[in-house]
Amino acid sequence: MPDLAITPLDDLTVLSVRGADATAFLQGQLSQDISQLATQGALLAGLHNAQGRVLALLRLLHLTEDQILVVLPLALSESVRRQLERYVLRSKVKIEAAGSAWSVYGLAGPDAEAAASTRLHMPADNGGMRHIIVAPRGEAAPEAEGSEREEWRLDDIAAGIPEIFPATSGVWVAQMLNLDLLGAISFNKGCYTGQEVIARAHFRGQVKRRMQRFSTDPEMQLVPGTRVVLAERGPAQIVMSALAGADSREFLAVTATAQLQLQEDAPEAGSPHVSVSAIDLPLPYGPSAGPQL
Repeated sequence: MPDLAITPLDDLTVLSVRGADATAFLQGQLSQDISQLATQGALLAGLHNAQGRVLALLRLLHLTEDQILVVLPLALSESVRRQLERYVLRSKVKIEAAGSAWSVYGLAGPDAEAAASTRLHMPADNGGMRHIIVAPRGEAAPEAEGSEREEWRLDDIAAGIPEIFPATSGVWVAQMLNLDLLGAISFNKGCYTGQEVIARAHFRGQVKRRMQRFSTDPEMQLVPGTRVVLAERGPAQIVMSALAGADSREFLAVTATAQLQLQEDAPEAGSPHVSVSAIDLPLPYGPSAGPQL
């Protein structure tokens, strides 16, 4: 690994949430405790529908007292903006696309933390070796060795950090994507959209499926949202995948945990599915590990 590698994250963009009520407004919409943002600087949060299903995973950065930047996939930016605007009502807040003013890239390596410290940034995982940078367009990036987007996605998979795509928006309840283990959910804040379902799953321990990490043949085309059948594990649905070299492909998939092999989990009648021979891989967190980001 080079001392500092840079990855353009051109598939991500930025929304600006600006106004006197920006923090209070997002507090009522997202799973995270947004009141902590000014202190923390950056937070991971989920946007959910009323059924508690994840519409988008958002990275929030505190810019000023009345402006918050939201990093999210470009493919979801307009639908997320519209979803949030539905609830503005009388709040003093304005939600705008800000991708023309801000760019997003990743820094990785032993020098990443030092390089990120002088820029608007957010840790990309709990290891301290990767940071997401949100920079004004035209600002010079640090000198670094170039790295491919696929390699960054592979590191996300190893860290157990999901991404939501248009095909998977609204598919999984928050805990199925381990958002509770990633520290993206506050169970102590007030109400927000989807809170009742998410809280019930948490306090009643009703999460029978969770996102897990696997490896398989590199030739497998595992598109997000694809339903598959994992050998010895049963039905699963792909969250994301990336090549891990010439000999393997790693992926995250939502499936029953090894302790909860569900007999009723046969493939849905008439639904397309692919049989996948997969090897279980570890994630750097678990139910007792606590928040990771």
